[in-house]
Amino acid sequence: MSRKGKRLSGAYEGVDRAAAYPLDEAVKLLKERATAKFDETVELAMNLGIDPRHADQQVRGVVRLPNGTGKTVRVAVFAKGDKAKEAEDAGADLVGAEDLAERIQGGEMNFDRCIATPDMMAVVGRLGKLLGPRGLMPNPKLGTVTPNVADAVKAAKGGEVTFRAEKAGIVHVGVGKASFPEQAIAENIRAVVDAIAKAKPSGAKGTYIKRVSVSSTMGPGMRLELGSVI
Repeated sequence: MSRKGKRLSGAYEGVDRAAAYPLDEAVKLLKERATAKFDETVELAMNLGIDPRHADQQVRGVVRLPNGTGKTVRVAVFAKGDKAKEAEDAGADLVGAEDLAERIQGGEMNFDRCIATPDMMAVVGRLGKLLGPRGLMPNPKLGTVTPNVADAVKAAKGGEVTFRAEKAGIVHVGVGKASFPEQAIAENIRAVVDAIAKAKPSGAKGTYIKRVSVSSTMGPGMRLELGSVI
């Protein structure tokens, strides 16, 4: 435990928790402090002036990271016949219909994105209590309920990420890996911030984007100057 304490203390050294950093400076500091024995994920957190409990203040969407996520994304697809074959050819990891539903009900949840053709939603709907809490429920607004399963699979594996505001109005999104070049991380962050800014709900009043912070998995959080990302 003492070694972990020393490492964290070193990571926080030179970081002013009360300051707001320009994006480029924050990314540089983040990379210098990502010293774990694994490739840390870069996490973006945005505090929004919304109350997601109200239907007209929901923030949810999808964005393609220009430099990818840096992780291998496992994709499950609910489809039959030719559509199932299209999904397999596009690189889907799990493909099926009622049989896939049974596997998921049996505890097989080793995937990061779930896609379904519209005709399969009656089957997928029965899995709401399993997929919903994990943010895996297919949704037409996110492009995960679609007849174009091949395109959806390729997008998911090519750097597309979803975002959703939590109860406190905070959005958390992984925006790459600490091993990425500084410019790549900054470009991914700007892409996410821009997408969330465009997703401003009709019911949001006052200041919409209140705070934006970035951190690595084991590193300190740093608040960003809003002008450097908006």
